[in-house]
Amino acid sequence: MTTERRPEILAPAGGPAQLEAALHAGADAVYFGLDRGFNARARATGFAPDRLAETMDLIHAHGRRGYLALNTLVFDEELTEVERRIRHAARCGVDALIVQDIGVARLARAAAPHLPLHASTQMSITDAEGARFARSLGMRRVVVGRELSIDEIAAIAGGVDIELEAFVHGALCVSYSGQCFSSEAWGGRSANRGQCAQACRLPYGLLVDGALHRQGGLDYLLSPQDLMALPLLPRLIRAGVRSLKIEGRLKGPEYVHRTVSAYREALDHAWERFQAGETPDTLPVAPATRRALAQVFSRGQDAEHDGLTPGFLEGPRHQSLVIGRNPRHRGLHLGQVLEVLPDGVRLRLHNPVKPGDGVVFDQGRPQQREIGGNVFAIERDGRRVREEIDQGEVVLRFGRGFRADAVRPGDHLWRTRDAASDGGPNLDLRTAWRLPVRLHLGGRAGEPLRLTLRTEDGRQGRAESATPLAPARQRALDAQTLRQTIGSLGDTPFRIADLTIDLEEGLFLPLGEIKRARREAVAALT
Repeated sequence: MTTERRPEILAPAGGPAQLEAALHAGADAVYFGLDRGFNARARATGFAPDRLAETMDLIHAHGRRGYLALNTLVFDEELTEVERRIRHAARCGVDALIVQDIGVARLARAAAPHLPLHASTQMSITDAEGARFARSLGMRRVVVGRELSIDEIAAIAGGVDIELEAFVHGALCVSYSGQCFSSEAWGGRSANRGQCAQACRLPYGLLVDGALHRQGGLDYLLSPQDLMALPLLPRLIRAGVRSLKIEGRLKGPEYVHRTVSAYREALDHAWERFQAGETPDTLPVAPATRRALAQVFSRGQDAEHDGLTPGFLEGPRHQSLVIGRNPRHRGLHLGQVLEVLPDGVRLRLHNPVKPGDGVVFDQGRPQQREIGGNVFAIERDGRRVREEIDQGEVVLRFGRGFRADAVRPGDHLWRTRDAASDGGPNLDLRTAWRLPVRLHLGGRAGEPLRLTLRTEDGRQGRAESATPLAPARQRALDAQTLRQTIGSLGDTPFRIADLTIDLEEGLFLPLGEIKRARREAVAALT
């Protein structure tokens, strides 16, 4: 059981907009790739190599960490360029490299020995022996395979002295991480080169005793639903997971902001309970939170399967993980059509919808183009409903252009777009999450006032006043004056979680000197 340090929330940053969303929502660290190769998400926007130093400066200014993915397999003729990337990353202040290729790991140890290395999930490390091998390569952290249960992760943590990182949210691969070769074999696009064609999301026939089996529309036999581990965070913490990783470098800023916000709130709540001496097994997930996560991305199947599952964290449960009805994101399941009207449909709701939301009709053929539109009006019991509604029998009207002939009773209806989220995430600085720090103030007469800011993971920023503390002629410094002068660090990426004062009584220092020292301590921390 390991609860000495709060785990980090590690967010995907497929581009600058996603990075901004992750920092605002409260990610402790982000992982990203550079454009032009060598990362396992070649289609992500990425970051230009000549902007890497600027990117790291931004991350560090917020008190967070940035990990660079160099996690593809590399050909011999590419090693010179990879070495240049490694040296450049070290110069720019990257906090760690994520690598898959054993040769790249050894090259990094030689070219930049002080740059920490993380073993990518593409290395297929699923037991303590694999973790020990990674450590022998100089790895500081292992990203364990998504195929592992919490108990299996705990066994690795108990057998090897190495940091563990585990995926807690996002897409799942039907194959062992790093061991799927279908994309390369069928289309020449290697997943281990960042070019996965996602063959697992295609429909397949099932042969039973040599005959094609009728599957009743369940044709996506290799397409798992997505991972959502919010309820399991206490168990993951106790298992020894150091980093909680959110998948999604190909997803947008809204996804990043919403998932990070949900995990930030849940982790902080779980940690408070641990600090209070409680040992919960699970956390409750509010229906609104689950709905928000399903809305932003999930491979929902029907009314009973919203696309969010514990994955393999509770052990293999293939029948519930793979339903086979749908391989892609639609949104939030609203209900099934009871009656088709000339300008709309009647249905019984079990999830929220409001005028202006976008919807799509699902007839069990996701490989074909599906019809949909924006909700023009909602009626219940013959009366217009103008606010969001989430239950009861209602009529959704779509106005002109509605193709009543293309819709039939029994069709599933999904909310694909929440009108309240139009315009993307709200990144107002006043609502940004700020990193908690401990502040210590101390000093004696004739000495400078010393300030120390300290984060939970041990990073420090120190500063001292240019003027020494002197006996007060009138009003002496007291705790209230110091608190007011230091403030809440509201104009910085930090907030004071704990303040301790060790100061002789009866001393004075100009308030401007205290504020200057505070600014220097913040700058030293970033």
